[in-house]
Amino acid sequence: MEAVLARMRALDERLPAQDGVAVFNRVYLTVTQTLQRQVERGEFPGPRAARALTVRFAERYLAAVEADRAPACWRPLIQYRRHPGVRPLQYALAGINAHIGHDLALAVISTCRALDCEPGALEADFDRVGDTLVALEERIREDLMPGPDLLEIADPLTHLLGSWSLDRARSGAWAAARLLWTLRRSPELAQEFTESLDAGVGLVGRCLLTPTRLAVPA
Repeated sequence: MEAVLARMRALDERLPAQDGVAVFNRVYLTVTQTLQRQVERGEFPGPRAARALTVRFAERYLAAVEADRAPACWRPLIQYRRHPGVRPLQYALAGINAHIGHDLALAVISTCRALDCEPGALEADFDRVGDTLVALEERIREDLMPGPDLLEIADPLTHLLGSWSLDRARSGAWAAARLLWTLRRSPELAQEFTESLDAGVGLVGRCLLTPTRLAVPA
């Protein structure tokens, strides 16, 4: 786990603070550090499986942001990362959407193959990771909330925040992982489903990054 944490810290040092990828990276670095402490304290039912899942999960994010061409689910965040009309909270949620909505299911499958087990064997650890993410999401929203104007129901950001749910996203990720495991002997169908999942999650990410404030002239 230290290897992926080191790569995230290197990204944090290299990227400008307001860069959209940097915003998500800081959030995810905190998440991964929290998961590492929980594994070390024995808070997961299967520490070995939890560690393997956490590492493979993180590696998918790092591969995406370091690639010449990222998967469709990550492209909105990468393309809009310096847009003056997008708020930091939107960057964080767009990254979480890509990572949970697409990467988590694929990380479950690669972990199952590495440990020679079925998804059911990882379900308790999957749920524990999800519970940690949900608990941290509220803090993330509070930390990155731009101000009391969000109490206005007509504020576009208020609408965006209410239209996406991490809890629903992780439920969808588990369903996608189970389906991909069922399709493992039909590689063409599995690839078709994975591409569809990637595109769908990318569309949601683009919506989450809808500019919600006017750019201030330099």
